[in-house]
Parts: sequence; structure tokens; C-alpha cells
Amino acid sequence: MAGIFSRIAIGEIPSYKIAEDERFFAFLDINPLAWGHVLVIPKQEIDYLFDIEDEMYKDLWLFASKVSKAIKHVVPCIKVGVAVIGLEVPHAHIHLVPLNTMDDINFSRPKLTFPADEMKALAEEIAKVVVL
Repeated sequence: MAGIFSRIAIGEIPSYKIAEDERFFAFLDINPLAWGHVLVIPKQEIDYLFDIEDEMYKDLWLFASKVSKAIKHVVPCIKVGVAVIGLEVPHAHIHLVPLNTMDDINFSRPKLTFPADEMKALAEEIAKVVVL
């Protein structure tokens, strides 16, 4: 059975898609640390980031970089922070979190929720400026 992120990538579970190509998928975190928090995943279900083959690993980070530039263009922030934790879901993923303070990327903080219409509008706005 495919994991939750694989099911999101194939559209079996709805998401607020930001960008996609044949190997990678980016979508808004539905329980974000900050407005505009995005998850970037390889479509191939690989549990541990450092188990990804070298070429795909490099391309994943290039894909994430392009998404981060779009986030920074749309979401008011000083920088887009990066975190890789990988304990909560057994599928390699990169957190891209808009930062205005160090606390914006504190994973022990309570997660935020936003109305679906606002999340949809944000995803569409970021998606419009992603250059893959």
C-alpha cells in the first residue's frame, strides 16, 4: 500500500499543489508552521533522504530551490528556511518554511490551520511563479 505522500502525489488524496514534474511534487503543508510552509517530495517512495540516488538527490534540491524562490516571491518573509526531519512520515521530504524569526521553524510549536479557500488561493499564487 502506498504511503500518504505517494497517495498525495498521484492525486488519490487531495492537496494544495505548488509544482510537479515527472519525479518531484511540492504541496502546501496542511498543518504548517508558518503561512506558506511547503513540502517537497520525490514521487518515488524512499523513506530516508540519504538513500536517494545521487543524481536524483541533486535534482530534488534543485527542484526545492525553484519552489523556495516562488515562495519568497509570494509570501512576505526574510528567507525561506529548510528542514529535513523524516521521522513523522516514512517518505523523504523537505520542509520549506517562510521565515521572519527563528521561531518560525520551531517544530515543537503548535501547528497552524487556515481556511481551505485561503490555502487554495496561496497554492495557486505560488504555483503561478514557480519556474521549473
